[in-house]
Amino acid sequence: MKSLLAIVSLALLAACGSNRPVPDWKVDAADLIERYQKHALLGENTLAERYFQQAIAATGGAGRVTETAQLWLVHCATRRAMLIDDSCNDYVELARLEPHAENAAYFRFLTLRWELVDIALLPKQHQRLVSAPAAARPGLLATIDDPLARLLDASLLVMRKEADRQTLDLATATASDQGWRQPLLTYLKLQQQQAATRGDAAELARLAQRISLVEQSLEARP
Repeated sequence: MKSLLAIVSLALLAACGSNRPVPDWKVDAADLIERYQKHALLGENTLAERYFQQAIAATGGAGRVTETAQLWLVHCATRRAMLIDDSCNDYVELARLEPHAENAAYFRFLTLRWELVDIALLPKQHQRLVSAPAAARPGLLATIDDPLARLLDASLLVMRKEADRQTLDLATATASDQGWRQPLLTYLKLQQQQAATRGDAAELARLAQRISLVEQSLEARP
């Protein structure tokens, strides 16, 4: 899964403009962080964390502080895409040792301090969202091509209390289309809360069935 979050984290892991063989630790870290994201989004948390720790071991074994910090940043971003309020503390500890401007901008983006973000240092998929007025942000989500970037942006709007009903609908559809059970279940339950507030009995019944299907799938996972 070539997600935006993996690309962000692995920007310094790629062999850019070089014909030299890519070191094994870079290849391993790139593969393992993708596996982490895939299984985390599927709700296979034990397996996901195993892959993540192996990715950390790959960069850590090479003594690479910045690249290890980037992996923790992806870990934080993936959890925030699933509406888990991660403070990114493990990234912060490493970032103090080797500051990196693009990583710092992405960290501020993830932790909702958008007024402090140098927008030019963010990945392009997020730049319009941050620079737009708050009222216009939900409408921009549908223009984001990368599903994981779209889900992350929707989740950050929820955390900033800037999301509307369409935000939840789009995030739910994105997670459903990709088969990402963990964030799908969270968003279905948010929709369920909204439907209960509206007193929409038909929608509540439909959502209850969808939630039951996702929960059964999570219980049946290996």
